[in-house]
Amino acid sequence: MNKIKKLFEKIKNGKSDRAEIKKYFNLFLDALEKGKIRSAEKINNEWVVNFYVKESILLGFKYGKLKMVKGGYTNFMDKEFYPLQNKTLKTGVRMLPGGSAIRRGSYVSDGTVIIPPTYVNIGAYVDSGCMLDSHSLVGSCAQIGKNVHLSAASQIGGVLEPVGALPVIIEDNVFIGGNCGIYEGTIVRKNAVIATGVILNSSIPIYDSTTEKFLKKNSNNTNEIPEGAVVISGSRRLSTKSGMKNGISIYCPVIIKYRDEKTGSSINLEELLR
Repeated sequence: MNKIKKLFEKIKNGKSDRAEIKKYFNLFLDALEKGKIRSAEKINNEWVVNFYVKESILLGFKYGKLKMVKGGYTNFMDKEFYPLQNKTLKTGVRMLPGGSAIRRGSYVSDGTVIIPPTYVNIGAYVDSGCMLDSHSLVGSCAQIGKNVHLSAASQIGGVLEPVGALPVIIEDNVFIGGNCGIYEGTIVRKNAVIATGVILNSSIPIYDSTTEKFLKKNSNNTNEIPEGAVVISGSRRLSTKSGMKNGISIYCPVIIKYRDEKTGSSINLEELLR
């Protein structure tokens, strides 16, 4: 890792030639794909951004030349350092045919099940035992824990810029229903259940019906779903005079309970299908 960081500093300061830049990105992307480095890490139960990882990804866009990549029935034009990964049977990833793609610089653990079409972007981390269902997205630098089920058409937004911003974090054993959208550095703590159609970002308040209070934002100024929370789509009435007069309500995610044995048994169907 010291070798990678030394090269990074040279490139960042504009002191590297073309050969050295290519050497760096080969080492850097290889380390990302093996899970040796990550764009964010959990330290003392707090998620922390690895600045140089996100900066390096951005430098790859800056210094990479546009290149044509042949694949399937069409050609792709992208920056040279970020083609798609070529997975093999040795990786143990079960990736069905039909338009899925894993971009270079992302980590996808052995045994992951990927249903097409799914896209995993650069800097993302997908831990063991996950299922990525049809039309799902794991955005740039998003961190997905162990045994996460990402249901069809759900989007885990990437947060690459600004460099210091925490990416979306999904911890272990989380179930995310279909057509969900989780964005802007939201943290979903372990064992939570996000029901179909829930949208989570940093600007939508989340109501906890078990405490009858709105959740407070964390130290990163983003929303954080507590461990074991079960979240559904809801609404809240506008408090303005005009809103109350006209009966206007706006979207509001609601924690209806915390996970129990009944909740667990209702979301274990995918284990029977693997």
